[in-house]
Amino acid sequence: MPAAPAVDWDAVHEEAIDTLARYIRIDTSNPPGRERLACDFLGAILRREGIAYELYDAGNDRVSLRAVLPGDGSARPFMLLHHTDVVPVERAYWEEDPFGGVIRDGYLWGRGALDTKSLGVAQLMAVLLIKRLGIPLRRDLVYYAMADEEAGGRYGVEWLAAHHPDTLDVEYVINEGGWGVTELFGVQRPVFTVAVAEKGPLWLRLVAEGRPGHASVPHDDNALERLVRALHRIQAWQRDLTVPPVLGEYFVRLRRAGVFQGEPTVAALRHLAAEDPRIRAQLTNTISVTTATAGIKHNVIPARAEATLDCRLLPGVRPDDFQRELERVIDDPRVRVERVFAGWSEVNGFENELFAVIERVVREHVEDGVVVPGMTVGFTDSRVFRNRGVIAYGFSGGLHAPELAKTVHGHNERIPLDSLRLMCQMLFEVTRRMCAAP
Repeated sequence: MPAAPAVDWDAVHEEAIDTLARYIRIDTSNPPGRERLACDFLGAILRREGIAYELYDAGNDRVSLRAVLPGDGSARPFMLLHHTDVVPVERAYWEEDPFGGVIRDGYLWGRGALDTKSLGVAQLMAVLLIKRLGIPLRRDLVYYAMADEEAGGRYGVEWLAAHHPDTLDVEYVINEGGWGVTELFGVQRPVFTVAVAEKGPLWLRLVAEGRPGHASVPHDDNALERLVRALHRIQAWQRDLTVPPVLGEYFVRLRRAGVFQGEPTVAALRHLAAEDPRIRAQLTNTISVTTATAGIKHNVIPARAEATLDCRLLPGVRPDDFQRELERVIDDPRVRVERVFAGWSEVNGFENELFAVIERVVREHVEDGVVVPGMTVGFTDSRVFRNRGVIAYGFSGGLHAPELAKTVHGHNERIPLDSLRLMCQMLFEVTRRMCAAP
């Protein structure tokens, strides 16, 4: 591997900050998405740098962008992947304009600052640097800006897998899902998680129907009461904790580094899971009630009541099996369970070239950094690649305080400026080592 070329990282950092601020100002809230706007923005940058790209239109401005720096074909392609859509915001709760790209107190604020426009910009800088430096490549370097991840990928990765599967044909993918934290389990030490697995989404709708009537005459066929009973049974359902193999390795490595004390067993982790919702989410199949609707007037018994459930399933748990068990728990044939969306994915191993390169790069850039394989409790586009036999890792190279994770899909999402710099440095170096010709 040739020595790393000289890079003016101060200039790269300034360029990345400016690009991310402008990217955040493009409102790609999903719904409706309007990812074409993001692709136009990214495409203009690529075009200015002399990098060809293609657009894939799933309809209604649901557009994804793919650019390729060609290699000599001696190795299979390597992909840098992020999604251009973001979740909606509740503006009243934000300290800054969520689409203002504001820089304040050492942070860049805005929806997508962490999920995942910063990743897209850091990946873009890696591609631009490799092009500008004229680095010869042994494999194609693919840059993919994907639509519709936040709603399940119907107009993004799922659509591309059905209509343009050849564009997903790579050996390795770096995507969202893993990042570094400055503290874990109360221990101040940088820990970088490489997501090699993720929980599977299962989105369900519960529908109860009954006899409407005047609310002054209660009866036992009230649709809303039937739905409430079903939700209560679900809330009371005690599901077993389990330690998936990938999390066993996660805790073993953290214990070896002095970050985690104890054994990676259910008995040892039960107390920790009771105190920490994120640990609990990693050890069990979760259910969140996300919406509920019923009724047309205060004094009218409703004829129909609905609720939505967001279930996240551990690797190896199939949606059909879990849904049957949920229906058994509800135990009411008058409550219909409708499936809105489901997904699952295989687990990647971590004994391969990419994981080894990430470990080396992290240790070169962050003193005392610990690298662990982990599992994303959310779902990502990586599931489609993993189920095609591709190694798809969640890794950003960023390093943040743990509390910033709460701003993802929440209020006041923001990224530390120094973390963005580290992302650019590490993603460039990982990409260079994976793709550069000897």
